[in-house]
Amino acid sequence: MLTLGFVAVDDFPEYFLAFLEALIGLMLIAILIAYLPTIYGAFQRREQMVNMLEVRAGSPPTAWEMIARYHRIHGLDRLNDQWRAWELWFVDIEESHTSIFAVVFFRSQQPDRSWITAAGAILDAAAFARSTLDLPSDPQADLCIRAGFITLRRICDFFRIPYNPNPKAGDPISITRAEFDQVYDDLHAQGIPLKADREQAWRDYAGWRVNYDMPLLALCSLTMAPYAPWSSDRSIRIQNIVRPGTVKQVSIETINKEIA
Repeated sequence: MLTLGFVAVDDFPEYFLAFLEALIGLMLIAILIAYLPTIYGAFQRREQMVNMLEVRAGSPPTAWEMIARYHRIHGLDRLNDQWRAWELWFVDIEESHTSIFAVVFFRSQQPDRSWITAAGAILDAAAFARSTLDLPSDPQADLCIRAGFITLRRICDFFRIPYNPNPKAGDPISITRAEFDQVYDDLHAQGIPLKADREQAWRDYAGWRVNYDMPLLALCSLTMAPYAPWSSDRSIRIQNIVRPGTVKQVSIETINKEIA
């Protein structure tokens, strides 16, 4: 059970150490086998919500499709339930994806799904709800956004991906004003109640997006996420990996090699 082959030795300490080494290897294999259910459990919890999102936000998921479907089917007041559920999802992701980092790279069963693009769609939907939809203020959406960008930042910290930890409301984001206006017009054409002050809505949306824009795009590049509007459709080049006492100029390919 312990060795494939063994050469007899005269010295008992050597004899003992040889079998001890083989026994340790067997114990490590047993530990790894026992650890696999924990890894799969984290993956399964993550993918359950990702799969459910396709029903609510399409494939690939988008914030505007989610809002439109809720308007047609449930009513926009039911979005509160989603913000609560996804806040808990983000908390679970932060814990599992920083303690079992390999799960970050586990891909969904369907090629057009990804946990990171799902996160981007939910964060954009919550940011739209708070900035653009003409609805009563919902603090649960705020909590969902905050849980989301904290989670993405913690994962970026683990992989030493740089980002601005204290962005300002006026800082640039990857979404253009023209893209925002197009979504605004599409939602308005579907009869969805929107705030009349489009300029202020854009500023408020950008103020929310700036908190997670860079971590979201960086993790999409890191995981090579499938196409999804406003997340993996715009690449970001990771400029720095910060190590103690050094700053190196690297690309995403370099990061992948270092992780491997």
